[in-house]
Amino acid sequence: MNRTRRRSAWLVWGVGLAVYVLAVFHRSSLGVAGLVAAERFDITAAQLATFTMLQLLVYAAMQVPVGLLVDRFGSRSVMTGGLALLTLGQLGFALATSYAAGLAARGLVGIGDAMTFICLLRLVSSWFPARRVPLVTQLTAVTGQTGALAAAVPMTWALAHLGWTRSYLLAAAVGLVLAAVLLVVLHDTPDGRNLRGARLTLRTVRESLAASWAHPGTRLGFWMHFVTQFSSTTMALLWGYPFLVRGEGQSPTSAGVLLSLMVVAVMVAGPVLGLLVGAHPWHRSTLVLGITGAIVTVWSVVLAWPGEAPYPLLVLLVVVTGVGGPASAIGFDLGRTSNPAHRLASATGIINQGGFYASLVLVVLIGLVLDWRTPAGAATYPSGAFVWAMATQYPLWALGLVQVWRYRRRTRTRILGDPEAMAALGLPG
Repeated sequence: MNRTRRRSAWLVWGVGLAVYVLAVFHRSSLGVAGLVAAERFDITAAQLATFTMLQLLVYAAMQVPVGLLVDRFGSRSVMTGGLALLTLGQLGFALATSYAAGLAARGLVGIGDAMTFICLLRLVSSWFPARRVPLVTQLTAVTGQTGALAAAVPMTWALAHLGWTRSYLLAAAVGLVLAAVLLVVLHDTPDGRNLRGARLTLRTVRESLAASWAHPGTRLGFWMHFVTQFSSTTMALLWGYPFLVRGEGQSPTSAGVLLSLMVVAVMVAGPVLGLLVGAHPWHRSTLVLGITGAIVTVWSVVLAWPGEAPYPLLVLLVVVTGVGGPASAIGFDLGRTSNPAHRLASATGIINQGGFYASLVLVVLIGLVLDWRTPAGAATYPSGAFVWAMATQYPLWALGLVQVWRYRRRTRTRILGDPEAMAALGLPG
């Protein structure tokens, strides 16, 4: 890889990454506007939570369709469309005055959000040498989370000083600037601006998805993503703060610090895991099993602790749980090495569903159990209810670990019987 090609690769990645960071910003921008949104739309807490649930559901449901579109039309075209929908969604949210209009706008944000990450991973695999792809993938996932950090302080300030409409209009305007940069800089491959795959028909779609899912490596990637991500996502998305404050007796400030530590753990662990995966591709599933085992162990100690867990133990909990976020990205590397380039994005879409569907299930289960364990008429959830609620993670861990172990054996058998696959992983044939 010569110097010019290397610079071009990083430039393309940087522009794609900026779009992804903006998508995460838009996804997270409601997090600091909850009270303002409840007043603006005159809605209950349950209706407010529906905004987040809708975005997650739309994001997960769009993964396979987006993957198919990327394989057909290339990252540049699909990412441009996604950025347009993100901008339109934020524009609609800025102007919405009814709950229905707000939901429709957040739905558009969810669709646009879903059209960025897969595009960026496809660009990474097209522009970087195979040995660098795991590291750049982790850098992508980690750096993207700065969008969530950027959505906190700037949006809080903007809502307080500029008001709802101007704050979200300003956020939407960033998309217009990035769209111009994207159209000028982004190329699907080093050899061409736009990549076009085979025409999509019902038959080709069915065959592509079936071929991707038939490979045990794709299924292994799906279950690796499933088992590692849901705990950290659920903590960050909705239930971490209530668990720490009501379940563990932490002050709001301490809870905020702990959740910030989880973000730091994500950002530190990502590049480390990328280097490990690049150096030891045969042990990718071993790494996932070890990380998941650590997450389960620390959660078990916290939930079994008599009374409130000590603060150092909670620090360990958020750090270990946070590592599960970048660990889920290891699943994408299984998809990359298990599928040909022409169906890489669709395979990535299949894998990327795992953790988000698991997170959706867990968010709902925790809410149901908290309601079940809360006495009638109680104003807040009792601390003991969180032990039962957080224990709903165990069935998901059990299912994911069994499936990872199952498909790990099948994938390794498949690789050992394929000299080209062995060579692609840098293993002796």
